[in-house]
Amino acid sequence: MASSFTKYRIAGIASLLLITSSTLALTLPSVAVSLLAQSSAKTAVDWLNQGLQAIQAGKIQDAIAAFKQAIKLDPKLAAAHYNLGLALRQVGQLQPSADAFYQATQADPQFAPAFANLGGALLEGNNLQQANDYLQRALELDPKLGFAHYNLGLVREQQKDCERAIASFRKAMEYSKNAPEPAYHIGICYLQQSQIDKAKAAFRQAIKINPKYSEAHYNLGTIWFNQGKLQEALEAFRKSAEANSNYPNAYYGAGLVFIQLRQYENAVQVLQYARDLYNTQGISQWATNANQLLQQAQKLKQQ
Repeated sequence: MASSFTKYRIAGIASLLLITSSTLALTLPSVAVSLLAQSSAKTAVDWLNQGLQAIQAGKIQDAIAAFKQAIKLDPKLAAAHYNLGLALRQVGQLQPSADAFYQATQADPQFAPAFANLGGALLEGNNLQQANDYLQRALELDPKLGFAHYNLGLVREQQKDCERAIASFRKAMEYSKNAPEPAYHIGICYLQQSQIDKAKAAFRQAIKINPKYSEAHYNLGTIWFNQGKLQEALEAFRKSAEANSNYPNAYYGAGLVFIQLRQYENAVQVLQYARDLYNTQGISQWATNANQLLQQAQKLKQQ
């Protein structure tokens, strides 16, 4: 869940560049006429700002085109490369996104968020070592960059290094207090270590930050279910489904609870919904699992 950390836009850089251009026009009268004559032509910064406006309007492809035009006019405009990377990542073009972030680091070697997002893109591509290297560089440049700590935590989590992952996630929580993802992943790490009480506390912390965090509610539900606390589990799965009605795990978990409670009609209903959502989302193995559990509930209902 890196979304709360990766979509930083740096309109401030564009504003700084615009001020610089105006200052040059005022302090160099000899070029003022030529600047005025060219004022009708869009500059790289104009295209950058147009792209940022398109992002805000939800027009991602228009934004991508604008950022590319900005880069064409000024290949060293780090903000354009960076925002192009964000936009490409948003539409799932992972390798072009990583390339754009890399170009941003080349245009501005002190640009910590670009290194952090490059690390994040490489992490998504399962290139853990390079991801680690770029994230470490981001934190050398800006030790308080919360989403760099978060992405580094994800790298360490994938490397099964839970202790160091938890340390990174705690740093992310320190510097990005409104982001629920670090607390959630601390919970996942504690689950992997079978530290159940600490996992529950971490999931509750994530929910406190974002009450609609469906995965956190779901994981709390699985803990309650495994502890035989069925009503608590059912309530957690219900909250998970309320937070995200298209989250199939919530309905699957509720189906397991209803079977245990011998409420087979309710089990059939939620398991059908879970199966259909798994199928729609292309999660074939879990669609099969849900269908098998559904058939079991249907047989029990008929007895």
